[in-house]
Amino acid sequence: MRAKAGTRDADRPVLGMVGLGIMGGGMAEYLLAAGYTVYGFDPAPAARSRFEKLGGRVCDSATRVAERAGIVITSLATVAALEDAVERIARARRARGRPKLLVAETSTLPLADKERAGARLARAGMVTLDCPISGTAVRLKERAWTIYASGPRAAFDRVRPVFRVFTDNVEHVGRFGDGTRMKFVANHLVAILNVATAESLTFARRLGLDARKVHRLLGWSAVVGTGVYRLRGGLMVKRRYLPATMKVEVWQKDMRVIGDMARAADAPAPLFANCAALYNAAMALGLAQADSASVCEVFDAMTGARRRRR
Repeated sequence: MRAKAGTRDADRPVLGMVGLGIMGGGMAEYLLAAGYTVYGFDPAPAARSRFEKLGGRVCDSATRVAERAGIVITSLATVAALEDAVERIARARRARGRPKLLVAETSTLPLADKERAGARLARAGMVTLDCPISGTAVRLKERAWTIYASGPRAAFDRVRPVFRVFTDNVEHVGRFGDGTRMKFVANHLVAILNVATAESLTFARRLGLDARKVHRLLGWSAVVGTGVYRLRGGLMVKRRYLPATMKVEVWQKDMRVIGDMARAADAPAPLFANCAALYNAAMALGLAQADSASVCEVFDAMTGARRRRR
């Protein structure tokens, strides 16, 4: 449970947040409400403004965040953003005697890029953890995130109380990079389950069944029900894909990385390979900014029903 807003503990670390978008901004909000002092930076003025209104302390660069904080959490959308942030964090000048800066990298990005970032920060005398998150901003409100932390165990012990502000599902999964490996195994399954949910609900509609009843009965079934069926299936039933909890165009980035990892590991992934084409089709339907649940509209288009509704 989160601490009450306004309470502060002198023994708590001062935190930094680099990347104040949907995920990073959500984390910052919860940390501030739990009583942490949080310095933050994002290149987007709107993100900085939201953070400041929540009580965060805005910095003019990732370097300044790293100079003020003891633990920095990064939440970034692209490899370019990670490389820029890491380079700026590595330039931070920290007073002698302070503990090594701990950087907890939570983005969903290719493993090779994360490893390169960790090596750069290590040369600067900093410690890095690879800590990707399974869950969306909506799931944060439900404390339903899973955080896959990997890297030095002592560093994990330092950051675990911070992560427990968001969720109790915080696990040390092994050496640096195993967090990203775990995240992509999870996303591999989500990609398949999302498509399976869309296919199931389209099948039900074609049979003349009420999609709402199908969702209620199957989504909460102890045998066939899944979190994906409950969450994404609910969006499919309503045909409401905005605002997106995970945009199709962002999901496509994960799909490419997962496919590359599976091929590199010589892991057969026929189900995943086949569902990837359906997300491509969603992009072709103009759903790039919509939630990934909008893949249901691809099935609908196959039946001709989408064209008739339009």
